[in-house]
Amino acid sequence: MALAEPATAVPNDLEAYWLPFTPNRAFKAAPRLIARAKGMHYYTPEGRAVLDGTAGLWCTNAGHNRDPIVAAIKAQADALDYAPPFQFAHPKAFALATRLAALAPGDLDHVFFCNSGSEAVDTALKIALAYHNVRGEASRTRLIGRERGYHGVGFGGISVGGMVANRKHFGTLLSGVDHLPATYDRARQAFTIGEPEWGAELADELERIVALHDASTIAAVIVEPMAGSTGVLAPPKGYLQRLRGICDKHRLLLIFDEVITGFGRLGYAFAAERYGVVPDIITFAKGVTSGSVPMGGVIVRAPIHAAFMRGPAHVIELFHGYTYSAHPLACAAALAALDLYREEDLFARARRLEPRCGEAAMSLKGLPGVLDIRAVGLTAGIDLAPRPDAPGARGYEAMTKAFHEESLLVRVTGDTLALTPPLIVGEAEIADIFERLGRVVRALA
Repeated sequence: MALAEPATAVPNDLEAYWLPFTPNRAFKAAPRLIARAKGMHYYTPEGRAVLDGTAGLWCTNAGHNRDPIVAAIKAQADALDYAPPFQFAHPKAFALATRLAALAPGDLDHVFFCNSGSEAVDTALKIALAYHNVRGEASRTRLIGRERGYHGVGFGGISVGGMVANRKHFGTLLSGVDHLPATYDRARQAFTIGEPEWGAELADELERIVALHDASTIAAVIVEPMAGSTGVLAPPKGYLQRLRGICDKHRLLLIFDEVITGFGRLGYAFAAERYGVVPDIITFAKGVTSGSVPMGGVIVRAPIHAAFMRGPAHVIELFHGYTYSAHPLACAAALAALDLYREEDLFARARRLEPRCGEAAMSLKGLPGVLDIRAVGLTAGIDLAPRPDAPGARGYEAMTKAFHEESLLVRVTGDTLALTPPLIVGEAEIADIFERLGRVVRALA
């Protein structure tokens, strides 16, 4: 007789752990604990299967605990646990950089590794500032972000980001930062599948910002191709192309923050490919290892890298890096994840399933309290009407009810729900996700 799988230990004291981006008191009153995962599901310590509608946190694109990734991590841990990334390296770091450069569009062909999306953004901003400096244009120090943008939680990221709650408690942040307007207008774009028709002209606000500050003071513009954390805002048709043109005109670097959109979320290796726009710098994280080991990075165009490769050969070109840059376990996991994406053609799978995901999301239109629905790639955002005098309460209740009563994991930002399933999701599972969510929304009316 086979032995029963041992029960996962449940902590008897939740007090010591300060959870990130979480209302801690509410969580600890009714915990949502996850003990293991496989494929499309999480499992609670009691063994209840929870359908993952969020790919963890936009990251487990190849699904959970995939055997090839697990095996690669185990093998790497057995062979090499750690190698110093300053002045030394290990072979898999070079192998992975080569693979990523091949996936990136145009001449984005040099990779700098870090450990998270937040670190990737701060790295990209520092590279942009240093690039202008080494070229003799040190006056270019201003950074331009966008309202409702999310670029992680480092001081650089929250400075160029445009989500108020992420900024308001942390002082004056970086100086010399300005913001483009958000690309969303519910009156003109409500209930859109794919990229909205209206809004390309919002990119022209960059010309106003350049006129205000002068191009000679501006280093870079950073945007998410699709603004994810704020509630799934796809770029208006032609917007990114227009932004690229203005940046070229004034010699500003254009940074695409692809921490969420990279590795198949919008049906391509990078959203830059979907939109036919080659930025100067791409940030990545999350899906590069399918969420299995922390990793992030920055990919830069050839001329940016070349600008640093001057001076004596023994002198460090960029005084920046992290103890765990290109960690051996992360590199092994990423190489295995890239193999899965290629062997199972998961990016093309996301493109094929995109219409089904959009249709399923729009099936919630007309339900009580649903103000808007947006769908692009394998991603959907649903805006719920806030409760009077309690913004965010309805969204939080939807998330907790989905987990406890419908065994469904959804992402919540204020009163906006986001659905971002792993790329291995099937049509039946897409229908199931939105059927469960529909019951949640009706129950909250």
